[in-house]
This record gives sequence, structure tokens and C-alpha cells, in this order.
Amino acid sequence: MRNPASVLNAGGIILSAIHMRLSINIDHIATLRQARRGDEPDPVSAAVLCELAGADGIVCHLREDRRHINDRDVRLLRQTIKTKLDLEMAATEEIISIALDVVPELVTLVPEKRRELTTEGGLNVAEQKQHLSKAIERFHAKNISVSLFVDPVKAQLDAAAEIHSDMIELHTGEYTNAKNENEQKKLLHTIRSIAEYGKKIGMGVNAGHGLNYQNVEAVAAIGAIDEMSIGHAVISRAALVGLDRAVREMAELVKHPLGR
Repeated sequence: MRNPASVLNAGGIILSAIHMRLSINIDHIATLRQARRGDEPDPVSAAVLCELAGADGIVCHLREDRRHINDRDVRLLRQTIKTKLDLEMAATEEIISIALDVVPELVTLVPEKRRELTTEGGLNVAEQKQHLSKAIERFHAKNISVSLFVDPVKAQLDAAAEIHSDMIELHTGEYTNAKNENEQKKLLHTIRSIAEYGKKIGMGVNAGHGLNYQNVEAVAAIGAIDEMSIGHAVISRAALVGLDRAVREMAELVKHPLGR
């Protein structure tokens, strides 16, 4: 699943991404459907439109409370999409069993709290190594790659590498919530340095959470990051301009950041 999407200069410094990938999270298509407990809009149909508009993968989060994506969605997505299915999930036995049956290309393990509106932070891998390691072994036995959603902290990357996670997804929420430009620049520097560290220890590096059309380019310009995972901003813009245009506009920002 890893993609060597970066080039190095003579000093070993990561310069730029050859091809930044964009995966679209379709959870909030299902959120809109659940507002009426009906059948529309269909997240599976939305996934197809995202692929046609240039998405390199589809992300969905099967939560324990099934607040948006449900079991039917996941199984139909597995049968329908042509790119890559990334199943976000908590490492609980029920959801692990479903993932092992569905066999997505990638599972992204995330922390999950019932009362949160969305995922609030990264996994504390260092404190859950034994549990997460056993889950990763089970996924690898079915040829499913594993990503761990973590805060941009070296200790978490070291723990992820130790338990043989294929990649990590850096939580960008703190950066996207920065109160001023100076704080944002500082947090962007942290993301960049941690992403480069992830590459140096042999991991794939993805990033996501809270990214939108205003703040994504600076992160997308980080050569050590292979893929961006973006959902809410794209679905929100789709309500105004249509899903095809919303995905194409985001793909342009991600794949050609800062005028590249």
C-alpha cells in the first residue's frame, strides 16, 4: 500500500511529492441521509461520483453507534468503488470482525467516543501497543494494510512502527483550529518535521482532519505526506456547487498546491 511519493535532495531532505493522493470521506453524505432516516442521499452513489471527479480513494467511518455510515454502506462500497476503500474504525471486536469480512484495502484505526461530534484527537498508540498490535496482525493476515490516526508526536510514530503499522495518518486538527497565523505556521512546521520523521523510519504518511479549501495547500505542499483524507469541507461545498465540482476543486489544491 505504500507509495514512494517523495524525492530527496543530496542531503536526504524530502523536497516535494511526485503525486499527492486525495481520498474523500463520504460520512456526511450519510449524515444527511440519517437526518430523515431515509434512503437519500446514498453514500455509495456519492462515492462513485467522487471517483469520477478524481478521488484516489474513498474513506468511511463505521462507528459503533452507526450514526452515519452503516453496515450496508460498507458492504456496497466494497463491491462498487474502483479505487481504494479506507475503513476508519475503532479497534473493537465487532468492527474488527466486520472489516476482516469486508476486506478493504486499508483500515485506519482511530479513537472513538460516543459523545464526540467527530474524532477529537489521535490514538495513544504508546499506551495501547499490545491491543493494537494484535489487531494489526489480524488485518495483515488478510492482506489489509493498516494506518494509525495519531497526533504529530514522535513517540506515537515510534510506537506505530514498533507494532508494524504500515502507515500513520497525522491528525491536522490543531493546525486547522489555530487562532492566528503565527500559531498556524508553528503547527505546520511540526506537521512537516513529523511527516519527514515518519518517512525516515520507513512509514507511509497520510494526513487529515479539519482541512478545507483555505488551509489545505500548505499541508499538501509537504513532500513527506503521501495522501490527504478530506470529507466535511468537500461535502459542505458540494451542497452549494455540486459534488463533482467540489471534488475537482479540492483535487486541484491537493495535487498542485501553492501553484505547483
